[in-house]
Amino acid sequence: MNVAVVHDWLTAKAGSERVLEQLLQLYPEADIFTVVDFMKEEERTFLSGHRIFTTFIQNLPFARKYYRSYLPLMPFAVEQLDLSSYDLVISSSHAVAKGIITGPNQLHISYVHSPIRYAWDLQHQYLKEAGLDKGLKGLFTKWLLHYMRLWDVRTANGVDLFVANSNFIKKRIKKAYGREAVVVYPPVAIEKFPLKSEKEDFYVTVSRMVPYKKMDVIVEAFTEMNGKRLVVIGDGPSNKKVKAKAGGNIEFLGYQPSHILRDYMQKAKAFIFAAEEDFGITLVEAQACGTPIIAFGKGGALEIVKGWEEPQATGIFFHEQTKEAIIEAVYKFEKCKDKFSPHLIRENALRFSSERFRKEMEQLIDEQLKG
Repeated sequence: MNVAVVHDWLTAKAGSERVLEQLLQLYPEADIFTVVDFMKEEERTFLSGHRIFTTFIQNLPFARKYYRSYLPLMPFAVEQLDLSSYDLVISSSHAVAKGIITGPNQLHISYVHSPIRYAWDLQHQYLKEAGLDKGLKGLFTKWLLHYMRLWDVRTANGVDLFVANSNFIKKRIKKAYGREAVVVYPPVAIEKFPLKSEKEDFYVTVSRMVPYKKMDVIVEAFTEMNGKRLVVIGDGPSNKKVKAKAGGNIEFLGYQPSHILRDYMQKAKAFIFAAEEDFGITLVEAQACGTPIIAFGKGGALEIVKGWEEPQATGIFFHEQTKEAIIEAVYKFEKCKDKFSPHLIRENALRFSSERFRKEMEQLIDEQLKG
């Protein structure tokens, strides 16, 4: 059986690339198709042994740095990839990968991290944050996103089975495409985040510094709670804006390698998370360390964290993305922090292991092939 795996783009090893890595372990002979491949040598060891095919965008001017600027060309580009010789096509898609063309005798399974976020329900938020909600440039961007939605819905017809990375994304797939999806949670390298029962007197938050992550709101909350130490790990466009709101009790470490990140996750008394995410891998990693979670109660967090009201709770939710809600949640946590069991918290994280992901995907694909 000839197998092809289609991935949006290969530029860095992040959450969606972890899914790709596990799919390649399932199908070690698979070929890879992607819009562009600019992944650094030190990150691409999991790709070795696989043939990689890219689109014409790979060779366009400044594509290495500004590949996202070629988004208007990406639907056309992926449609030019010839996958006609493959029996099984698996797309790993958060943008355009699912739009490849397949025939009636090919099985196309699409693992969806999300329908194109900035073209669907997050469009208005994206336009405001990018300063594109007004003016001629904004009008063109809105037209482009309208075109992307039309293309996105049309190409959904070429998918035989949708697999969502959470129930939250399952609902988004139903809204966008009118299609049902099966949920298979993404793989998390639990083994790289060992349990540590002894905690120290600080909180930690880990995120890319972009507006929707609400890092500024977390920082504002802890600035008001002057006696509580917060460690912030991550970098990004909003870095200066977030730092400007910080008090002396907040320590910014910027981007850190995985072993430093793990060390802080293991030692923190709790992990703070204020974004509405599709899934939320860092929530699983923190719990693997036995660290309780204080999280915004929407999106994937509701599927990863067991709230205080549930048996064997692993965290506390707040329900507004405001500093007041975070402050209230932190004080609530401190009143009952001794009731959280690091061992039970880690046990909850084991539900999202890489082995479980491979097993569920293999079973699902085998059922479709037999059907």
